[in-house]
Amino acid sequence: MPDLPDLGAMGWTLLALVLVLALSFDFINGFHDTANAIATVIATRVLAPGAAILMAAVLNFFGALSGQAVAKTITSGLVDANAVKDLPFAPSQLLVMAALIGAITWNLITWYYGIPSSSSHALIGGVVGAGIGALGANNVIWSGLGQKVVIPLILSPVIGFIGAMLFTKLLMWLFGQASPRVVGNVFRRAQLLSSAYMAFSHGSNDAQKTMGVMTLALFSAGFPLSVDSHGVPNIPWEVMLAAAIAMGLGTAAGGWRIIRTMGHRLVHLEPIHGFAAETTAATIIETASRLGFPLSTTHTISSCILGVGAARRLSAVRWGIALNIIRAWIYTIPVTAGLAFVSYMLLDLVF
Repeated sequence: MPDLPDLGAMGWTLLALVLVLALSFDFINGFHDTANAIATVIATRVLAPGAAILMAAVLNFFGALSGQAVAKTITSGLVDANAVKDLPFAPSQLLVMAALIGAITWNLITWYYGIPSSSSHALIGGVVGAGIGALGANNVIWSGLGQKVVIPLILSPVIGFIGAMLFTKLLMWLFGQASPRVVGNVFRRAQLLSSAYMAFSHGSNDAQKTMGVMTLALFSAGFPLSVDSHGVPNIPWEVMLAAAIAMGLGTAAGGWRIIRTMGHRLVHLEPIHGFAAETTAATIIETASRLGFPLSTTHTISSCILGVGAARRLSAVRWGIALNIIRAWIYTIPVTAGLAFVSYMLLDLVF
């Protein structure tokens, strides 16, 4: 990135703090959402936990480098990026910092209690709340929030639940005459592929959110970033690489509390069920990544796990735990928006 802006010592310090906070969020996202990719393959005993986490970390890394459509949605699809750039330097950076503080706080709370909430929606809520604090509600792109966040938020769990249920029923029909041993052997091998697919898709969607906020911070600081035909800043390769590494390292750290909820407490899983859940969820997530939808990988895989359980019988699902997860889904955006708004106001007083 040539022609670096003249920010002064304090400006460079503030920007560095924002970027470190963004990468910290990405790392926390990795261990918070590790369960999205590997809970089912651990629960079905296809892979040992250590091997599953290593596989997920590597594929999260490569998935993160596979595109930038979701990152551009975060950069300019929720708040007006040019309005952020027009702010004085300190408020523009404090906006990004407050968004990250709100998201990280919620992620740590839900991780502590083992609740698989959405890191994606935590960050989105944070950007919206901090954007209101810094720019006012008029500079929030409400249509973008509705079309690329709220509608997918509602549709992806529904599609995941129904799709996984139907896919499971199809697999059970196709292999209905096969012995349990044959079915187990086939889908233990197949689940290696589906869990890898899930890990890659998780990286392709989730790591891009951090790329988006880092690019927003650099763009508002005056870095001469290239833009696409719509005037949206392109994601620098250095940002993509840094976010991919942070996501991979966070995934390697593991998120055992949420793995236990996702893999063992929602429904008892066999390899055929894990394969169905992972394949359905990964296909939905990968499609959303190419369309620029910052989808919740947590919502998607959770609903798919519920769907495969319901395909066997409704009583196979622990609906009480599922209800607690749904509550966390509903709370995430408004709570993180509130946390980020308050964080911005406090930071503005300090700086």
